[in-house]
Amino acid sequence: NTLIESAKKTSRVIVVDEGYGRYGVTAEIASVIAEGAFYNLDAPVKRMGAMHVPIPFSPPLEDVTVPTENTVFEMARKLCGQA
Repeated sequence: NTLIESAKKTSRVIVVDEGYGRYGVTAEIASVIAEGAFYNLDAPVKRMGAMHVPIPFSPPLEDVTVPTENTVFEMARKLCGQA
C-alpha cells in the first residue's frame, strides 16, 4: 500500500534494481503499482535494471551494465519531460 500511495502522490514511478529488470522483483513491483495506481499515473511505470548480459567483475564494465546514479537521473528527467 505504501508504494501505491506514493505513486498516486507523485504520478510517476521508476523501479530501479541492480538485478535484471525482466521477470524479477522490479517487474512485480511495477505490476503492483500499475494495477493499484493506474488512473493516478501521468506516465507508464518505468523499470530500470541490469542489461541482459552476465554481470562483469570489472568496475568500468559493471558501470555500463547496471544502473548508475547518472542513468537513473537521466531516466527521471525523461519521465518528467525535461530531457
